[in-house]
Amino acid sequence: MDKGKSVMGSGRRWAVGFTDNSASPSSRDIPDPPGFTRASQDQDDSSVSKQKKDAEANWKAQKAWEVAQAPFKNLMMMGFMMWMAGSTVHLFSIGITFSALLQPVNALRGVGKMFEPYKDHKVDLLAPKLVFIALNVAALGLGVWKLNTLGLLPTHLSDWVSSLPPPQEVEYSGGGIPLH
Repeated sequence: MDKGKSVMGSGRRWAVGFTDNSASPSSRDIPDPPGFTRASQDQDDSSVSKQKKDAEANWKAQKAWEVAQAPFKNLMMMGFMMWMAGSTVHLFSIGITFSALLQPVNALRGVGKMFEPYKDHKVDLLAPKLVFIALNVAALGLGVWKLNTLGLLPTHLSDWVSSLPPPQEVEYSGGGIPLH
């Protein structure tokens, strides 16, 4: 089929010109409307795109700080759960304690992945990453403290040498009203 001919063969011809007429002398003769110049349009586009990039960088920085402070909520929740578990050695308290140890370790292993969506040359991620790491190290310290209160950490010499006697438990109680 020839280009420009209709399907039915009626002899009609049509054509579409895809040429840019803005450079032709006839379009140069038509002045721009009042208040519009081609240079100002290009400048407005660049200022709008710069504002969008700045807004996106601010959003990324805000979200990075939210991610950095998220372990604080987990720290408070885990502390409450460990307090509720008590200080006796049983399945629930051991499970909560090891969960409190594994969550910060896994979070510390994935710091790079956690902040990957917020990478930008305009966003400084060093401070949020340091806060994230510090809060996870604090959570790890809370888990180690709970292991110590449960008596599961080898802190005495008798824990390592079987021939030594275990240390004497010193128990005391206090409070109440003195009856004289």
